[in-house]
Amino acid sequence: MNKTAAFGKNWFLSQDTKEKSFLYPVFDASGELTTAAEAVLEAEFKGETSRFLSAWNGELGDGEGATMALGFSDSDWPARTFRISDKGQGVKRLGIDGVKELLSLIAGSLRPVFITVARNQYFKKQVFKDRPGVGWMLYLPRVLTTQQVPEARALVPVMATGEQGKDKQIGTIIVSVTDEPFNDENPEHVKIANAIEIRLVDQDLLPRYVDI
Repeated sequence: MNKTAAFGKNWFLSQDTKEKSFLYPVFDASGELTTAAEAVLEAEFKGETSRFLSAWNGELGDGEGATMALGFSDSDWPARTFRISDKGQGVKRLGIDGVKELLSLIAGSLRPVFITVARNQYFKKQVFKDRPGVGWMLYLPRVLTTQQVPEARALVPVMATGEQGKDKQIGTIIVSVTDEPFNDENPEHVKIANAIEIRLVDQDLLPRYVDI
């Protein structure tokens, strides 16, 4: 959890109101799920095989808010999907290399079928509403090359230790913008992300939500 400090030191369950959220810290000092948060999630998803954890950094200042969302099911734990939505300051503090490192850590430990880094507002501007958007960064658990995604400004291999004790590539982080944080209000940034989405779908490389 140290890598999420740039987005906020404290995380709370996303609830209907900020007052309710502040009642339920998500992580304790050691980074484990708190008893209170676990009880709320158990009650909310009792009897369901698919579950969803959404956490808010508790920041109310302009440009300070951020959320993390983890989707999973009993059959494919530790994870299925992971999203980071940030309003600007967190990614600026962490920097592009820090965000890539954070995604690599998440991918290596949770093994999700995708991770996205983008504000929630980008959803309205992405090309396909039935699939994950690229936004600033998109992790997919597959090896990708520049020949497959020439529009990407960077393709970052994500490595993990295999059964033989050797590193192997388990996925790729697709980066749409490298010289500054992605801004969904910048038409050029959106154009690049959209072009990547189209390129991926043309090659059947971007999964549909229904297939995840």
